[in-house]
Parts: sequence; structure tokens; C-alpha cells
Amino acid sequence: VQLQASGGGNVRAGESLTLSCAASVNIYSINKIGWYREAPGKQRSLIATITAGGDINYVEYNGRFTITRDVSKNTVYLHMNSLKPDDTAVYRCAAIRSPNSRKYDYWGQGTEVTVSS
Repeated sequence: VQLQASGGGNVRAGESLTLSCAASVNIYSINKIGWYREAPGKQRSLIATITAGGDINYVEYNGRFTITRDVSKNTVYLHMNSLKPDDTAVYRCAAIRSPNSRKYDYWGQGTEVTVSS
């Protein structure tokens, strides 16, 4: 499984971005895909996940981020609204292929988001 994250950029506070995570396989064959972020000086944190069945969990709920998917494109999205400077981070998507695993086995390369005030 290969994951390609994209969509990052430099934005101002209050603006929006949508990140994409394109999988090299049918996403129905991936048990779970999650979006993480790695902010400067902070530990990597899991933001949200979506399962093969479409179940969504916001681990780091803030009311501004939404995870969706387009199965026809094998792509999972992270829609980010009302961005704040604290949202500045490298965002990465990751996948758990097997339903018997809890470990994220596959990682995208990350896409950088910089939010200026």
C-alpha cells in the first residue's frame, strides 16, 4: 500500500484547506485510514480516522476538521476550516491494512501546512 498526501500550503488564519490522501489500492481493502499531524516541538497526534465501512472517529475533535472519502478515487480527505496558527504542522495519512491489527503499517510522506496570523 502506498499513500500519497497532498494539498498542504501556506494560508492565513481563518482560511481553509483540503488535504488529500490517495491510496494505491482500493480503500475498501484498507481497514482504517487516519490523518496525523506533527507540529513543531510537539508529539505526533492522531486527528481522525475512517474505516473501510465508513465509520468515522474524531480523535482530536475541534469542530473545524472533517474527514471524508471518495471511494471511486481511493482517496481520503481532511477538510480543514477556520485554520489557526496552531494548526501549523506536517500532516500525514496512515493506514492499517488488516482488521486484526491496531498498528498503522503504511504512511504517506506528509504534506506541510503553515498558517500565518
